[in-house]
Amino acid sequence: MPILFRYLLREYGKIFTMCFSGLMTIYLVIDFFEKVRRFLRYDANWLDVLTYFLLKTPAISFQIAPLAILMATLLTFGLLSRGHEITAMRSCGISLPWITFPFIAFAAGIALVLLLFSSTVIPLAASKSEEIRTTRIEKKPPAAAVKLQQPWTRVGADTLMHVTSVSVDGELLGGVRLFQFDGNFQLIDMTEANEARYVDQTWTLYQGRHRRFPPDGAVSVTEFDRQAIALTLIPDDFTTWLSGDSELMTFHDIRAYTRRRHQQGSQAARLQTDYYSRIAFPFVTVIMVLVGIALSLRGSGTRGGSMAMGIGQALAVGFCYWTTHSIAIALGRGGVLTPLIAGWMANVLFMSYGLYLMLKVRY
Repeated sequence: MPILFRYLLREYGKIFTMCFSGLMTIYLVIDFFEKVRRFLRYDANWLDVLTYFLLKTPAISFQIAPLAILMATLLTFGLLSRGHEITAMRSCGISLPWITFPFIAFAAGIALVLLLFSSTVIPLAASKSEEIRTTRIEKKPPAAAVKLQQPWTRVGADTLMHVTSVSVDGELLGGVRLFQFDGNFQLIDMTEANEARYVDQTWTLYQGRHRRFPPDGAVSVTEFDRQAIALTLIPDDFTTWLSGDSELMTFHDIRAYTRRRHQQGSQAARLQTDYYSRIAFPFVTVIMVLVGIALSLRGSGTRGGSMAMGIGQALAVGFCYWTTHSIAIALGRGGVLTPLIAGWMANVLFMSYGLYLMLKVRY
């Protein structure tokens, strides 16, 4: 049995490598010709261009690996069926679950690698690639401050914060306003400042004023030159999440950020949906193995299809999964579905579909 296990694993690994390399090459070629004209206008150094595309390969691998797994499964079973190897194994009393085990084990290993990529490697590589594109290829000067696309944020159970700009390192905020409300959502306190600085793990407001709105309507105003405030956010929160690019955050950053702040609404839904989606997506490799095996052996339990049919089926199933997954993520970001359901919905649906097809296989 171990000899047969190694044989199936080796054959599957070779075909997966071929499929993965082909898809990676096609993706990179298309991406290269799409961007190379723009890079040539900046007279970019070829080493910087190659480094940029090299740093993009983890994200590309993350996207194409499930399709390569499905394609390799269909092609491998097609070749085994063409050589009557599956019939020979079945006639020797080897069960279908045992035959599929090497494929599932291989897909599980790929899923763990993709999970590692999604949690750490891809955000770091994407951040570095964007830095190379802007500063070394397009030769743009490093920005001193960035105007936030989403300046509102909730920093407490009853406090909202508005920031107009943030420095690249996140330690200097411009145009800061803090609004405090009571239980009936009536404004009771507002603090404005020209800027806020993060020094010695403490935020300090400079050149501002403090307004109080008591129930009797007598507004009081107090001006100050500097004032320390208790704020749970740190500079990294302003340079990543508030700038609207959660894909540049590692899993650790997302978990730490959600513990520090009290955000609700569409922004929190988007962040949490992306988090669960990045956890769920790597495990689609195992689902694609089940779907691929069932499609290859449907009907007689030993029949396989041609290579052209296998590639066509892989593309069709991959397109259906990606469409379902994208719709679920959009619904999750919009608040129609809970983030957990949105992130895992496509996996659950296609797992059910794969198990249904496996039950239809006659053996």
